Amino acid sequence: MIEAFGSSHIGARSCNAGNGVLKELQQLWREIGETEADKDRMLVEIEQECLEIYKRKFDEATNVRTRLQHSIATKEAEAAKLVASLGDANGNFQVLPHKKAYSLRAQLDSITPLVEELNLKKEERVKQFADVKLQIERIADEISGYGHVVGSMNSLNVDEDDLSLRKLREYQCNLHALQKVKSERLQKIMDYVNEVHALSSAMGLDFVRIVDDVHPSLRQPGMEITTNISDTTLEGLDQAVQRLKTERKNRFQQLKDAASSLSELWTLMDVPREEKIHFLKITSILNLSESEIVQPAALSEGVIEQVSTEVERLTKLKASRLRELVTKKRSELEEICHEIHILPDPSSAADKHNALIESGLVDPCEILANIEAQIQVAKHEASSRKEINAKIDRWLAACEEEKWLEDYNQDQNRYNAGRGSHINLKRAERARILTSKLPAMIDNLMMKTLAWEADKQKHFLYDGVRFVSILEDYKRARQLKEEEKKRARDQKKLHDLLLAEKESMRGSKPSPRRLKPNGYSSCGTGFATPSPRRNSAGSELLTPRSYSGRQNGHFKQMRRLSTAPLNFVPVAKEDTISFSSVYGSEPESPSL
Repeated sequence: MIEAFGSSHIGARSCNAGNGVLKELQQLWREIGETEADKDRMLVEIEQECLEIYKRKFDEATNVRTRLQHSIATKEAEAAKLVASLGDANGNFQVLPHKKAYSLRAQLDSITPLVEELNLKKEERVKQFADVKLQIERIADEISGYGHVVGSMNSLNVDEDDLSLRKLREYQCNLHALQKVKSERLQKIMDYVNEVHALSSAMGLDFVRIVDDVHPSLRQPGMEITTNISDTTLEGLDQAVQRLKTERKNRFQQLKDAASSLSELWTLMDVPREEKIHFLKITSILNLSESEIVQPAALSEGVIEQVSTEVERLTKLKASRLRELVTKKRSELEEICHEIHILPDPSSAADKHNALIESGLVDPCEILANIEAQIQVAKHEASSRKEINAKIDRWLAACEEEKWLEDYNQDQNRYNAGRGSHINLKRAERARILTSKLPAMIDNLMMKTLAWEADKQKHFLYDGVRFVSILEDYKRARQLKEEEKKRARDQKKLHDLLLAEKESMRGSKPSPRRLKPNGYSSCGTGFATPSPRRNSAGSELLTPRSYSGRQNGHFKQMRRLSTAPLNFVPVAKEDTISFSSVYGSEPESPSL
């Protein structure tokens, strides 16, 4: 029996110990005097008790083995489940390839660390799933507009049966897609917010109140309040932007109309720059488009009210200043006409305009606009006449030099040495050159004027007279003057011839007497009759200045360009003699 419960070594040792105890017990029984029957009965009891102990120990060992086998099976099942949950490719998980070679405790000791490692890996994988799922649900809630629903990972429901990397990557892909949508929405919201800020700043509106009406998170986003990116917020911002754009368009049109009216009043009333400088930045919007106005408060109600008030003020002043403006514009028109030598419209005279304004029959603005139109016409006329007017000025200057040269040639003392005599000599030389160019200058001027008339289909008037007629009169007068000079020279030659014949008859030739410019002789004893200086042709050459002096009563300060008389012949100082020596008694010869 003992050998059935253990090895031979343990049985032999137990047997030896039992035999020794049995011998001692038999010795005690002999001393006591027990009978053989009692000895056999007590040995049977001892054997029965030993069997019960052996049976109890066997049961205990059997229970331990059962528990170890159950634990091993549980661990293996848990490990297999963990491996399947984590997505291990090896579905048939075995802890030990040869379990019969190992005891149950060894098997349990080998599988327990592996299960613990798998549990740690599972916990880490669950945290990864929970974190990704938490972010997904939070972003989804933000997009849907129900933020702060998911408080922590503990409230998440993670499916622990499928914790594979494939499933985790699917969740991560969903998360990245939602993060991209969130980023796009945030960017769109920032664009909307920036546009709202720019529009509200340009119109002087409360930006915080506008975005707060859409959603409070747009005003002060932070750690506690995240920016709401829901469709409702995007629609609210879009509507706010559309409202602000409509308001900006209305205000821009109001300010543009007011600024345009203000600019017209400035131009109409000739407002000085000192009064305009405060509104110049406002009126500069006329050159900008609606989207280009970004200056703070540029379209505020205060600015529009300020410009409208100024327009009302100038409108009230306009009636009292229109008469001054009409007079000023009429003076400007007359000045332009005076410069280009044309006559202004007599119907726009200042007295007639004042009478119309006082009668109230005509709107002063219409009168002012009419004068402005005449000024523009006059400026256009001046531009087309510019070249011809410049040639007329050169021609008139040449006529002035011609007259001066003739006066200079009559001066008896022009060759005397004195202060400024050399200057006069140089001027006389230049005047002779310029006078020699007068015929070509007149022909060129005539050709230019006729070409202008052919192009404009109207006469070229100079102070109310056709300029071609002036040139023709001037040419005829100049021709008559040249003929008169020629007759005077012929008359002088005849006089010299008669005087020479008379002297040859007497046998002596008196020296000619010198005459002073006033007709008296140089010795002061006789009077010399000057040669005739005027004829029927007139006393001066007809130039535009002489025409304007006779015919234009409007410009009273026009200069007159006069020339020497047509019949005046300059005679050298030493050749001047009296006609009385030819046709009358001969004056005395001066004493030698």
